[in-house]
Amino acid sequence: MTLTQLGAFVLVARLGSVRAAADVLGVSEPAVSKAIASLRQHLDDQLVVRDGNAMALTEGGARLLSIASQMVSLGAEAEAAVRAARGAPAQLRLLVNPMIAEFIEAPLVEAFGRRVSGTIETSSGMASAAEMRELIANRIADIAIGPQLAPDADHPLVCEPVLRYRIVLVAAPSTRYVGPPARWPWVVGPSGTDPDSDIGRLLRSYRVPEDRIQVFPNETAAWAAAASGAGVAPASSSLVTPMMNRSGLQVVRAEGTPRNCTWYVTTLRPDRRTQGAAFLRNFLSTPDAMQLMCSPGAGVPPSRFRPPVYVTIWS
Repeated sequence: MTLTQLGAFVLVARLGSVRAAADVLGVSEPAVSKAIASLRQHLDDQLVVRDGNAMALTEGGARLLSIASQMVSLGAEAEAAVRAARGAPAQLRLLVNPMIAEFIEAPLVEAFGRRVSGTIETSSGMASAAEMRELIANRIADIAIGPQLAPDADHPLVCEPVLRYRIVLVAAPSTRYVGPPARWPWVVGPSGTDPDSDIGRLLRSYRVPEDRIQVFPNETAAWAAAASGAGVAPASSSLVTPMMNRSGLQVVRAEGTPRNCTWYVTTLRPDRRTQGAAFLRNFLSTPDAMQLMCSPGAGVPPSRFRPPVYVTIWS
């Protein structure tokens, strides 16, 4: 029985499917299934079984879940303690939503690295709101920046507002959309596929059916599609403004927009928070960090760029 197997089991149990766990870990579904199979064989229990379209825990699996979560958490603490003992930089594992990953994560991590002068080594990955909650709670990640996470008695998380922003709807100047928003064509980036993101909640409030939505690899591509007349795109007003100036995008008026939203920073409780998470949380309240989140600018030098990575490199 290994920490890798226990970590896979915890994610399958918490997220409800092998596929969801594989997506978070950045590995194949067979790799997760193999880890679960090894754990089943070792413990002589099915642990998780299919119940219709969902997964259900056996009695043994239910009893194992809390213990496995603690073991995975202790494993992370043990690794951090050994790194500290040999004088290695503390590790900080950051989760962000797709919009922050595209525009803000790189310059923000760069500025934070200058502030801590090499004492903290930061890696980052993208996650949905549901994944953020599970990864932070189980110590697979240290801190998340994104939407507010729903409270849960099983997740001892602290979710604090860090920046207010506004969602506007943009489209090509030559287009005119009439009728309810549910009938409009919509173009969105990956954030639009997360039902718990601010954009996901906006689409849900309009009751937009799936066949009216086109998903693009990133927000910039979605906004470019909107500029070409493909549909209406939700966007952060501060981030889309430069593109509006270049491409001639216009703001589309609809009930409930502009919508005031907030990005939150989520960590464990202070007594369980890592040093790196505490430092980044404090940095996010500084004027430098606020300026970067509002207007990230041109990015970072190529030699310092680090793209978002899958969580699997942390396990």
